[in-house]
Amino acid sequence: MGDQDPRTTGDVLEKTKTVIESTLGKFRVLLLNDDYTPMDFVVQVLESIFHRQPAEAYRIMMQVHTQGSGVAGVYTHEVAETKVATVVDLAQDAGYPLQAAMEKV
Repeated sequence: MGDQDPRTTGDVLEKTKTVIESTLGKFRVLLLNDDYTPMDFVVQVLESIFHRQPAEAYRIMMQVHTQGSGVAGVYTHEVAETKVATVVDLAQDAGYPLQAAMEKV
C-alpha cells in the first residue's frame, strides 16, 4: 500500500493552508471631535458600542473633547470597520455629526 499512487487508493490527502489575518495587524478606532455632538452621546456610544465602563468612557470622551480625538478601542480590520460604521450610523440616526476613523497600530 505504501508504493501505491495516493490518487488511486481512495485515501484523502490533506493540504495544510496557512490562514493569514487579512489585516496583518490591528487597527485603532478613533472618535473625532466636533462642535455639535453632546458629550453625553459620546459617552453613550463608548459604553454601548465599545463596551467601556462609565469612568473609562468619560475619560475617552474628555480626550476627544480636549485633544481632538480619542482611541475607543483596538480591533482587527473587519471589527474596526464595523465599529466605525456603527458609530457613524448611530450618530446620523440621532442627528449628530460624530465621526469615527481607523488607523493601523
